[in-house]
Amino acid sequence: MTTSLPASPTLSRRGLLKFSLGATAFLATAGLGASLSGCSAQAPASGFITLRQGDLPILYAVIPVILAGTAAPDTREALLHRLDTKLASLSPAMLKLTLQLLDVLALPVTRGPLTGIWGSWENASSEQIVAFLRRWENSSLNLLRMGHASLLQLLQMAWYEMPESWAHCGYPGPPKV
Repeated sequence: MTTSLPASPTLSRRGLLKFSLGATAFLATAGLGASLSGCSAQAPASGFITLRQGDLPILYAVIPVILAGTAAPDTREALLHRLDTKLASLSPAMLKLTLQLLDVLALPVTRGPLTGIWGSWENASSEQIVAFLRRWENSSLNLLRMGHASLLQLLQMAWYEMPESWAHCGYPGPPKV
């Protein structure tokens, strides 16, 4: 067994910097394109405060995967409204970043290369969504890891705030006063 490193590494420091610069330029261009095309300026979907119509297919697709093993799919609509309320209470800067994340996931130009889901979210299989989440979780790009963490944390906060989730995790609920 040899413990030496290969003579020529597959990705040098310079190569990583070039890749990171290219990815940053790509994401900035996609974000600028989304804002110029009006993606970010959409009005909220009917019955929601902040979530837009284009955000709903993404969330409908990822909720059962992120909250697998819970009763979340049965309460998806209530979970979306809880998430919407959470988003409405964010600072304007955090809300803008979150909506930009959803824009990147919604736009076909960015969705395919960044997530590996080339078709619509409605047609994405659970395996494709799991692969996308793992890809972002283990990405060498900090921006994708932050997007993964944001998506997970927002959905989990909304889910565990709901009384329907408490029995599933053994929480009896807040004490009665």
